[in-house]
Amino acid sequence: MIQIKLKDGSIREYQESITVWDIAKDISPGLARATLAGEWNEEVVDIRKKIDGDGTLNLLTFEEEQGKKAFWHTSSHIMAQAVKHLFPKARLAIGPAIDNGFYYDFDVDKPFSTEDLEAIEKEMEQIVKENLKLERFELPRQDAIQYMEEREEPYKVELIRDLPEDAVISFYRQGDFTDLCAGPHIASTGSVKAIKLLSVAGAYWRGSEKNKMLQRIYGISFPKKSQLREYMNRLEEARKRDHRKIGKELDLFSIQEEGPGFPFFHPKGMILRNQLEDFWRKEHVQRGYQEIRTPMILNRDLWIRSGHWDHYKDNMYFTKIDGEDYAIKPMNCPGSMLLYKRKIYSYRDLPVRMAELGLVHRHELSGTLHGLMRVRCFTQDDAHIFMLPEQVRDEIIGVIDLVDYFYKVFGFRYHVELSTKPEDSMGSPEDWDRATNALKEALEIKGLDYKINEGDGAFYGPKIDFHLEDCIGRTWQCGTIQLDFQMPERFDLTYVGPDGEKHRPVMIHRVVFGSIERFIAILTEQFAGAFPVWLSPVQAKFLSITNRSDDAIGKMMKDFEKDGIRTESDLRNEKIGYKIREARMEKVPYMLVVGDKEVEDGTVSVRSRSKGDLGTMKPEDFKARIEREISEKALD
Repeated sequence: MIQIKLKDGSIREYQESITVWDIAKDISPGLARATLAGEWNEEVVDIRKKIDGDGTLNLLTFEEEQGKKAFWHTSSHIMAQAVKHLFPKARLAIGPAIDNGFYYDFDVDKPFSTEDLEAIEKEMEQIVKENLKLERFELPRQDAIQYMEEREEPYKVELIRDLPEDAVISFYRQGDFTDLCAGPHIASTGSVKAIKLLSVAGAYWRGSEKNKMLQRIYGISFPKKSQLREYMNRLEEARKRDHRKIGKELDLFSIQEEGPGFPFFHPKGMILRNQLEDFWRKEHVQRGYQEIRTPMILNRDLWIRSGHWDHYKDNMYFTKIDGEDYAIKPMNCPGSMLLYKRKIYSYRDLPVRMAELGLVHRHELSGTLHGLMRVRCFTQDDAHIFMLPEQVRDEIIGVIDLVDYFYKVFGFRYHVELSTKPEDSMGSPEDWDRATNALKEALEIKGLDYKINEGDGAFYGPKIDFHLEDCIGRTWQCGTIQLDFQMPERFDLTYVGPDGEKHRPVMIHRVVFGSIERFIAILTEQFAGAFPVWLSPVQAKFLSITNRSDDAIGKMMKDFEKDGIRTESDLRNEKIGYKIREARMEKVPYMLVVGDKEVEDGTVSVRSRSKGDLGTMKPEDFKARIEREISEKALD
């Protein structure tokens, strides 16, 4: 008798082995139709997986992340099959599911055109209509190599040769198409009811600039056509909110040809940036942080000591000074280590919280650069907390509270993920277990639901990641808390305990914004450039009806700016309707119209970006209104 525990806690018993799909069918035919894959004893498996022992099963539909991944993974195979039908000489590389859809990399003689994508999409729809079953099979290593060599698929041969000796080498077949793949996949192509190919881009084989440039086609798919329509509407909304477009329109920042991946901030962009940094500084001072600044370039020995030379070298920039090797910092933490080491700390001094808005540089491939979202230099709002072992829980909770406060100020919801030990790591298993358990305990005390990302931690310790959700449902990883037992050991950091002996502190690495640049991009898209008043580069714009009001406007602007309210004026000889439309296009929160009547009455006619005409007010009354909104950090 086989006992299977389902997600709702119920137990189902079967006399003999049974597939995931048959279990779903046994519960209800509707569930069977919706089930795409299974999670058997925490491992994601095919819907056709035979279960022959006791365990726990979660049936995965399109509502679950792993269900989506299986669906999109199958969609990538459908796309590869379509490409092989239309372009038989195309060579297959890889085609995984990603967070929003799927892609496949192809080696082709010439780049895919828009017309090619349309043709591929139509061919995919035909493959879906054929409702081809996906069949899994395995081959020994040499047979697998021969199988792919006969099909002239050199990239697949390379992948097979690189697999561990004891690896199970599996393939999936659908009609006339077979691909090297570990799975899982859905039952048949017929479940993919709606497909859209979104774009094509260049991508180096295995992400290395030393390898050949391939063609990567991105796509999205859904079980229902209505879901695709909703997605495309969200995508259109995202295009309207693209921070690169808005940044140019509002004159916030630019990326120049002379510095790809190195952003230039314009005067208005700097106002926005400074508001964020001032807010950051104020809140950190109130929570007992000390601000520091560490050098941008430090010698090779330091980076060897920190572990970055061995674990992060491919992402770093280097230089020579006086014939010796130096590196431009990709992270701020080693500099903080040196500052902690400069003096002797007692246990009474801990925790020590050092915060730094530090400019870091990381090598990113040109094809991955994306406005302010993915750059080669950015400012991390780092902090490093050095503490006693018994202070770990409370300090983690303190950081969680800080992150929660920050994100609520900007109106973001978020979810939490816990990332555990990666393959490329340093430190003992015992240290990793201690660190991971401490993070779990803090999350549970705060009552936060969290997802575990196995193997996605930093090389020196596990971490908590905070993923923001914006107004159109996208998520962005920003804040992080990393618990580290390794760096204090490598840098021989100590404190004097109550026993008069030296002891090793524990350390937290953490960011809230993540990077100032990326957070500005997220904010720009969240608010579509219509920033809350406290962040807006221009908070109120004076608009003249005739030049007779110019002097009065000049006096009011000086008065407003004396109180810290950021203003501009439009005194051009243009119609007032045209000036208002332009100010609205510039996303200015308030427009203050001044004509002869307003000058005579000592008033301004106030128009709100969001609420329209607010009537006339005394300048001092409007000032009180906007100052209140600024101090409260009102979202609108």
